[in-house]
Amino acid sequence: MAFHRAVPNSVGHLGSLLEAFLPWLGLVVVVLLVLALLRRSVTTLVALLLPTVAWTHLFGGLLLPAAAPGRNDLVVVQHNVGDENTDPAGTARALAGAGPDLIGLEELVPPALAVYSRTLAPNYPYHAVRGTVGLWSKHPLTATRLVDIKPQRITETWSRGLRTVVHTPHGDIAVYVAHLPSVRVRASGLASSRRDESAALLGRAIAAEKLKTVLLLGDLNGTVEDRGLAPLTSRMNTAERGFAFSFPAALPMARIDQVMARSATVRQIRTLSPTGSDHLPVIARVTPG
Repeated sequence: MAFHRAVPNSVGHLGSLLEAFLPWLGLVVVVLLVLALLRRSVTTLVALLLPTVAWTHLFGGLLLPAAAPGRNDLVVVQHNVGDENTDPAGTARALAGAGPDLIGLEELVPPALAVYSRTLAPNYPYHAVRGTVGLWSKHPLTATRLVDIKPQRITETWSRGLRTVVHTPHGDIAVYVAHLPSVRVRASGLASSRRDESAALLGRAIAAEKLKTVLLLGDLNGTVEDRGLAPLTSRMNTAERGFAFSFPAALPMARIDQVMARSATVRQIRTLSPTGSDHLPVIARVTPG
């Protein structure tokens, strides 16, 4: 746990594969602790102090309560709604019912897109869609454009990134919504090259962003510990509190739906109730500045 960066990524992206499930290594410690107690082994209990400290250092802070909400806070929802979702209207109502300021969505396909737009319109009069990603907002949007994050080896039509400016009462924020390529676990390891290439393109776009405050909502197909997302996590803050495992919805094992920020703090992130998607929605509280 403490030296996961030392695991090489050159063969099968094994480092990224380990980092995708890094928090779950704590279960190994729990099993060993139970065995040590059953055997009444003082030596083993002492030896377990080191991995316990390592896990606590890495993830213990996520379990602490978040600070009280501030006046300038934004509440945002991120959700891959699923291109096979059979209840887009119900999904839209559930997301709006959480009362966020912004809702970022991925896998928007016709005719479901029209349903999302129609259902969210009463509470979210401003929205922007590029390709299969979109943002719905309570605040005005301007300067919306496509962000090209398509890997070179993808030849078909592929638009999964947008950038827009949200004019909040407390200042303008550049908001990016993105859906990075999927990864697959195979016998040879983790197939994540396209995801990593797309993350690098998105990282460069955010690095070039002229507005000070930047917010990224997206299905990034990676956890914040995964070195494949380093072009993003090296430039942006991630959630201070909450695990919010979002995928797969039936048995959540990892949070691959992310809310990141530059010149802002993601105070807390948590999941919402299941929708018709194979992802769980996540909701986060962001403090600009």
